[in-house]
Amino acid sequence: MVFDFLRRGAEVPETKASATGPVVAFQSAGRVAWSPRDTVSLTRTGFSGNPVGFRSVKLIAEAAAALPLVLQDQAQRYEIHPVLNLVRRPNPAQGRAELMEALFGQLLLSGNAYLEAVGGEAGLPLELHVLRSDRMKVVPGADGWPVAYEYSVGARKHRFDVSGELSPICHVKSFHPQDDHYGFSPMQAAAMALDVHNSASRWSKALLDNAARPSGALVYRGSDGLGSMADEQFQRLSEEIEANYQGARNAGRPMVLEGGLDWKPMGFSPSDMEFHKTKEAAAREIALAFGVPPMLLGIQGDATYSNYQEANRAFYRLTVLPLATRVAASLSDWLSAFSGEALELKPDLDQVPALAAERDAQWARVAAAEFLTDAEKRALLGLPALPEGGIDG
Repeated sequence: MVFDFLRRGAEVPETKASATGPVVAFQSAGRVAWSPRDTVSLTRTGFSGNPVGFRSVKLIAEAAAALPLVLQDQAQRYEIHPVLNLVRRPNPAQGRAELMEALFGQLLLSGNAYLEAVGGEAGLPLELHVLRSDRMKVVPGADGWPVAYEYSVGARKHRFDVSGELSPICHVKSFHPQDDHYGFSPMQAAAMALDVHNSASRWSKALLDNAARPSGALVYRGSDGLGSMADEQFQRLSEEIEANYQGARNAGRPMVLEGGLDWKPMGFSPSDMEFHKTKEAAAREIALAFGVPPMLLGIQGDATYSNYQEANRAFYRLTVLPLATRVAASLSDWLSAFSGEALELKPDLDQVPALAAERDAQWARVAAAEFLTDAEKRALLGLPALPEGGIDG
């Protein structure tokens, strides 16, 4: 019968197959090849291999680490305190600026920062150390909260138990809408722009290796009028061009053509002419993800701010201070558990030169408010309350 083959096809004997076979996705060719999104790969391509990402992270981390810190409670502001001594000299190899820069750098690169407390079981830690976030793993308990942190270096692992009252690890993380244990880094948000910028740099390098000339074509016309070459002729011509005319050392070298060969240069297309604008747009997107005004990175064509001073003030107000305040709050809460005191560690805004104009205006407004008492004015300015017996208006 004509339809017997359909009937025979329906009676295929049973065969063993994977249960996941029906859900395997079909991958077609021609898709965009994005770089991996893990912390190690993003750090390598976005920080070590990209000048915009490198400068953005360094600019924020160095500015935040250089902010002066003050320690106070509800009663007074401390000039001398064991917590201040620990922060000033956290370990024999690092000072406050080095430790805080490493802490902010890890937070910007991975969205997570881990600080380890060493010693001091009966009080404050003796040392503080920043741990690499790409080596740390959160171990959640039955209720979903972390019960331990696992630090891996090669095949060796060390487990930090955080189920007790005092945790040896301070975990600072950025907000992540889809992860309960790890933070979301600006580097992940800028990953596509980083790929575009890096690809554009590689394209520029390839163009320079080709003597900064656009591509061209060798057109062959044989004596019989046909445009086909023998395989041996084509192979020999390709090898000669690669050996004698490619690379920077052969820039400007004239090409000797045999009979039947004609060089047809290809000029830049309109899309090639937009290449530099694409690279600048990618650089601007990277700066946007980190919250750095492009003007501070030397990116041309950005007129968001009227001058450099205004851009610098916006950088501190919108990016550096929120980051430094959040990290200092986490650090002070963590250290307060060791010391048994309700301490607050925060940036001293009065000593930030970029905010001097704003701070002067705020002090003038508060001082001129005659309906406020001295205690209320001090509270508005972020100062601790006056001690008992202090003068109050």
